[in-house]
Amino acid sequence: MPFDWTQGALADGLRCYRNQEFWIAHEHWEAIWLKCDEPDKTFLQAIIQVTAAFHHLQRGNLIGLASLLNRALGRLDKFPPSYGGIEVEPLRAIIRQWLQALGTGHPLPQLPFPKII
Repeated sequence: MPFDWTQGALADGLRCYRNQEFWIAHEHWEAIWLKCDEPDKTFLQAIIQVTAAFHHLQRGNLIGLASLLNRALGRLDKFPPSYGGIEVEPLRAIIRQWLQALGTGHPLPQLPFPKII
C-alpha cells in the first residue's frame, strides 16, 4: 500500500505531529497501521514509536523516550534511506543524536524533534 501523506489519516497525523500533538498523531497513524501488510506495517510502526516516544518526553518520562526511540531505530535500520515517502536516513540520524544525548545522563540539549518527511 503506497503511503499518501497529503490526505486522510496520514496527513492528519502528520499535521498533529508537526504541532507536537504526539498522542493524537499516534492515534491517526495507528488506524492505518492496523490495515497494513509487511513491510509497510513495520515501517509505520517505527514512525508511530517515534511519535509515542516524544509523547513520553512531554510527560517527563525519559526512560520511555529512550526505549521507544531504540525500538523505532531498530525497525528503521532495516529500511533504505528513503521509504514510503519519508526520508529515513535523516530520521535515523536525529534519533541517534537523541539517544546519544540521553545516554550521557546530562540534561538534554536543545535537539530538534525528528522531522517526518
